[in-house]
Amino acid sequence: GVLHEDLRLLLDTALPPKRKKVVLGVGDAKMGAAVLEELGVQCQTGGVVAELMRGIRLHFPALVRGLTAQSAAKAQLGLGHSYSRAKVKFNVNRVDNMIIQSISLLDQLDKDINTFSMRVRSWYGYHFPELIKIVPENSMYCRVAKFIGNRRELSEESLEGLEEIVMDSAKAQAILEASRSSMGMDISPLDLINIESFSRRVISLSDYRKGLQEYLRSKMSQVAPSLSALIGEVVGARLISHAGSLTNLAKYPASTVQILGAEKALFRALKTRGNTPKYGLIFHSTFIGRAAAKNKGRISRYLANKCTIASRIDCFSEVPTSVFGDKLREQVEERLAFYETGEPPRKNLEVMKEAVVE
Repeated sequence: GVLHEDLRLLLDTALPPKRKKVVLGVGDAKMGAAVLEELGVQCQTGGVVAELMRGIRLHFPALVRGLTAQSAAKAQLGLGHSYSRAKVKFNVNRVDNMIIQSISLLDQLDKDINTFSMRVRSWYGYHFPELIKIVPENSMYCRVAKFIGNRRELSEESLEGLEEIVMDSAKAQAILEASRSSMGMDISPLDLINIESFSRRVISLSDYRKGLQEYLRSKMSQVAPSLSALIGEVVGARLISHAGSLTNLAKYPASTVQILGAEKALFRALKTRGNTPKYGLIFHSTFIGRAAAKNKGRISRYLANKCTIASRIDCFSEVPTSVFGDKLREQVEERLAFYETGEPPRKNLEVMKEAVVE
């Protein structure tokens, strides 16, 4: 709405002193409104003005001395590039592309680690089948398999190292006893080297996954702090990734956010005229898991409303803050309590006033 200083100077110089009856032709209605507000000069847009502007653009090299069509084309290309660059570099700390890539990689890593761990289990299970029942957790199993190696070499001296890995003295003792009376086959040193090498790779992938989750947490606290505080970093990142960007998510109505991720079920329900899905990606939130079966649909609708508010605050606020997210989370908690006990929750207006003050 504020007229640029260069444009103001140009108009002051070009316009005659008595400019009450002057009508300017401008290509953009917004610019016309700004000129009228700042200088009090009536502006006209559309119709003849649009044709004049088109003619000026077409014959611009002929009207300006020393400007060729080639240099004008270069200038237009340069302007386009700088505009695109400015769009990309809008704010380096609040770019949501990295979140989309991180959550996709995290999901892929989960699948891969699970597949590789099952391979280690079946491979090492020939030698020490009893270990699977004692250590069911994937990452820990790989660490124990790498540490033990040949079960025949496991002794009382190794007990302390085992305790550090499984973090349970009783479990470590059970592994030691099982190794002495195991039904597993003997294994050659070459096979053992391969199993240990593969286990090491799976462990390193698992460690990298932890680091990536921390990175995702820090990025979400910069880009979408309110959404993270409300629904958690992973579910929030999945919503952003599924929508395509935080801006797209902020533009969605709450009804769309509620079933985001359940499109297949929605279209199947519309086709067969069955019941439409109550929730999509937000089902992974802890709130829906805590609600009673009859209230799951109600709490998912309420949570989707709050997610929409949080994403809009994150997308359009100048300074990222998690205060609104914390307050919205409190509201969802109150709504859960209302379904169980009947205690009336606070009004949205009161909560938002508190958040603004904070």
